[in-house]
Amino acid sequence: MKVCTYIRQTPLGQFKRLGVFFNETTIIDVNLIWQKQFELDGVFNAKEKAIDATPYLLSSFLKKYQEASFEVLDETIDAFKEFSKEGILKTNDGADLSFDLRDDDQVKLGCPIDKINCYRDFYAHEKHVAKGFEKRGEPIPEAWYEIPAYYKGPTTGFMGAEEIIPWPSYTKKLDYELEFGVLIGKDGINIKEENALDHIFGYTIFNDISARDIQKKEMAVRLGPAKGKDFCSIVGPVIITADEFKGVEPNLLMTATINGEEWSRGYTGDSHYSWAQMIAHASKEEWLLTTDFMGSGTVGTGCGLEIDKWIQPGDTIELEIERIGKLKNLIGTPNA
Repeated sequence: MKVCTYIRQTPLGQFKRLGVFFNETTIIDVNLIWQKQFELDGVFNAKEKAIDATPYLLSSFLKKYQEASFEVLDETIDAFKEFSKEGILKTNDGADLSFDLRDDDQVKLGCPIDKINCYRDFYAHEKHVAKGFEKRGEPIPEAWYEIPAYYKGPTTGFMGAEEIIPWPSYTKKLDYELEFGVLIGKDGINIKEENALDHIFGYTIFNDISARDIQKKEMAVRLGPAKGKDFCSIVGPVIITADEFKGVEPNLLMTATINGEEWSRGYTGDSHYSWAQMIAHASKEEWLLTTDFMGSGTVGTGCGLEIDKWIQPGDTIELEIERIGKLKNLIGTPNA
């Protein structure tokens, strides 16, 4: 399944809601499907009952269901199929159970994760790591091969597809980073590697935007990254649920194109560490909670720093991972 957060513009403002794709362009509103089911069952105040049973935001939905999330989403799709056969298209108060992105210009896809509890970004692709240390004239530290290192960042700067990437006033070198992202869908502590994949709700595309000049200064004093990264992270356009891969970590082609020209190419499976290893390490004596988000670190060739090519204001950047889709954004102009 592909899960999204869609944004609908109304006279009362924007509304964000959990959706699941029925096909490449049709999105089912999960909460409204269950409102309709409760209406047909004759439940008093079906709308309120549906909000409690199937929250309309992904974060609330996952916290409620955790291990049962895939099952509930499957049931939602099955219910939609039955409603469609019977010509049931709306709730009693006139809300559409589904819509087609091609026909509705009041809808766009937002960041699929409406609320992130904790953000961790790993450094797991050896080709990328080696290039970075090569530029500094240093070998890869032995410790890198001993633990899957990561940093924690803020959760406030996350954006979605089609949004304009901000260019902070303090940087002259903005960079993209092509990464594979994971959303945790089940709480756990001291998770064992053999059970770690059970904690993944799904996978997505992640663009870890970096201000390289300020990041270089921060890392020179062995702290950070902070201002070099904290202003913007991009996720989307959808999350593909982990059950699609039947308990196996996927190996998917990743590319980045700038203004239609391919700059980066690699595979999610190029990582030195598996997601099972990274999750097990992060959870040692520490709770991983539902809606935690993790990045894999940049795939080899996956940023301008590696290939000595730099994005510019007005550029269009598209990150693509097979089976997930394309994450497209426009680079903004530098802030004054």
